[in-house]
Order: sequence, then structure tokens, then C-alpha cells
Amino acid sequence: MSSRERVLGRVRRALADVPADARPYEEAVARDYLREHGQRSVAETVDLLAENLADYRAIVHRCAEEELPGLLARLLSAHGSRTVVVPPGLPAQWTAAADVTLVQDLAASTAPELDEVDSVVTGCAVAVAETGTIVLDGSPDQGRRRITLVPDHHVCVVRVPDQVVPSVPRALERLDPARPLTWISGPSATSDIELDRVEGVHGPRTLEVVLLGGS
Repeated sequence: MSSRERVLGRVRRALADVPADARPYEEAVARDYLREHGQRSVAETVDLLAENLADYRAIVHRCAEEELPGLLARLLSAHGSRTVVVPPGLPAQWTAAADVTLVQDLAASTAPELDEVDSVVTGCAVAVAETGTIVLDGSPDQGRRRITLVPDHHVCVVRVPDQVVPSVPRALERLDPARPLTWISGPSATSDIELDRVEGVHGPRTLEVVLLGGS
């Protein structure tokens, strides 16, 4: 008997007492839990996002649409970035004012090549206020997952208020589970048994979030 046959046999035995007319899982499990905690205005929700992002040690900026190219240029310059990887769908005007060399997100790019890049600039799919979490789904303005995991500096632009939701359940309503979702709460960090925090182990050491359209 093969390993596959053993596994399938165990699954069949586990399901042997399930009635033939049992409802599908998505119908059988109650979904009447709270979708969000409390009632907030749009401005309060955005403020909560900014507060929780900062609590996770992300650096938060706010600007209007026309101010974005100048702000990104200043952030990249302050970081000392000379090369910046950009997804194929990132609006060209966002990085037009930056004095950097743009590196395209290519399927052939390797981890060592991306490790030589100073920064990455992306959009996002959604941002969760209650958890201070940015979610990427591989859309054209976000690119492949690896471009946001290898470079040491990530600048993520969040459109306010369109891409801001109050809670994780509200975020899940917007996201396609078949897409490659990356959930980011602050810069990459871990700690050992003595709770010594180390940043940049499995992702960017520095995360900067621009709330575009926020006041």
C-alpha cells in the first residue's frame, strides 16, 4: 500500500460517520461573529491604522496625491537608496522625482540579486486598522512576494480611505483567497528565548507606510 492510499484511507475512516446529507462546511459553521469592534468614523479608522502601524515600529507618513512623488524621493534619499525595485503596475509618476535606478520586478530575478537592491516601493491590497496590518496580494502595483521580502527597506503606499478597513473580517471580505496574500505588521522582527529583538531576519528591516490622501 502506498503512502497516498494510507492517507486517503484515514480520511475515509474519519468521514465514515458524517451523514450523506451534511451541510457543507461553509454553511455549517456559524458566521455571526462581530465584523468589527465598535463604531468609528472614516477619519477615526485611519487614525487607528496610523497608531497601530507606529506601534509595530513602522514609520507612517501622510500626504496628498500631488505630494507623493516628492515625498517618495525624500524617503529614498534619506535612506541612501540608489536602486529601487518596482512592480510592473506601479504608477510611473510615483517615483519620477527620485534620483534612483529603477529595477524591474522580473521572474528571472534571484534572491541574491534582490538583496543588492536598496529599497522597494509598492502599493497594497488593503490595510487593517485594528491590527495595523498591510496586506499584499500580488496585484500589478505590488508585484511578486519576494520583492517585498528580500530588500531591506519597503515603502508601501496605502490609498486613504479606499484601501483602509477597520478589521480582519472586513479585509477578508475584500481579498481573494486564491491569490498569494502577504500580511505585514511592521518591519520583519523576531526574538530569541531571552526576548532579544532582532529586525530584518525574514523581511525588510525598515517599513515605511504612506497614507495617500490622508490629512
